[in-house]
Amino acid sequence: MTLETKKSVFVELGKFLSQFSENNSIKRPDILQNDLFFEDFIQLINLSQSHNGWYTPEQVCFSIQSWATALTEENLNQWLAAYDLENIQPKNIALILAGNIPLVGFHDFLSVLITGHNVMVKTSSNDQHLLPFLAKYIIAIAPELASKITFVEGKLENFDAVIATGSNNTARYFEYYFKEKPSIIRKSRNSVAVLNGKETKEQLVALGEDIFRYFGLGCRNVSKLFVPKGYSFDAFFEAIFEYQDVIHYEKYANNYDYNKAVFLMSNFKLLDNGFLTIKEDESHASPISSVFYEFYENIEDIQNRLQTEKEQIQCVVSAGLIDDSVDFGQTQNPKLWDYADNIDTISFLLTI
Repeated sequence: MTLETKKSVFVELGKFLSQFSENNSIKRPDILQNDLFFEDFIQLINLSQSHNGWYTPEQVCFSIQSWATALTEENLNQWLAAYDLENIQPKNIALILAGNIPLVGFHDFLSVLITGHNVMVKTSSNDQHLLPFLAKYIIAIAPELASKITFVEGKLENFDAVIATGSNNTARYFEYYFKEKPSIIRKSRNSVAVLNGKETKEQLVALGEDIFRYFGLGCRNVSKLFVPKGYSFDAFFEAIFEYQDVIHYEKYANNYDYNKAVFLMSNFKLLDNGFLTIKEDESHASPISSVFYEFYENIEDIQNRLQTEKEQIQCVVSAGLIDDSVDFGQTQNPKLWDYADNIDTISFLLTI
């Protein structure tokens, strides 16, 4: 199967995904295999919250639309232009996926197949349905991919390399268990935002997207704010009021009540708006429904600190205050060439 053919398969998948939104999914006559898959995918989207309480139709559709936007011929060409993908000797690549946000392992799945390797997928118990469905769709378009894709329920065996994602604790297990194999082992990371007090309301509203999308469960969600000494949070709270409906989701509300109670019983000083608590804390990893903050005196100190702690950080958000930072509201819209943990997955797959 040529590289151009593989690209075309994923372009067709992108077109298929582009049909689905939370309130207005429209079946298009030009989409391949639509009669077989359109209605079933709508049903799966609607059932996703019963499989995982965090996977609301809104969040699942956001992920689907993000991938629809990414999977275009232009994006695939730009992403892959830097690599030599000819004459690849196919190997069996095991993927151990997380399940914190919908389709979180799709980029690894795509990377393995686009490089010509065979993929062996161990899904998370929290996300067992979406990726297998998309695999069935691309196999319907290109039946020759059937022999390249395996979903494994039991023990992983007969693989040549592994890409595994988990917590810091599970990463230690992965590192030991897979020490004899080429591997990418991803650990817990968090994202931070650096503010200077001059942000517009529109920028702060967009920052709310970085905080609340997927209920804050992703490594690309902002969980920590760096703010200048004396910073007033009034404008921040006013801007993020747009996201107040998040408290109506039971799982989020339960976390809000629990974490707020823990903070108060520990006599921590909190700022609270009824659906988000913010707490001064040096850690980057805040619990669900909470964001930590820390004061700074000059940007250079923060720039140096973030560089020192880069192994803990997935994204930095700012209005150009920090080198290579992400714009407000864009953390959950990575490009195909924005690799998790800044590890080039394609280069890894080409060296096995």
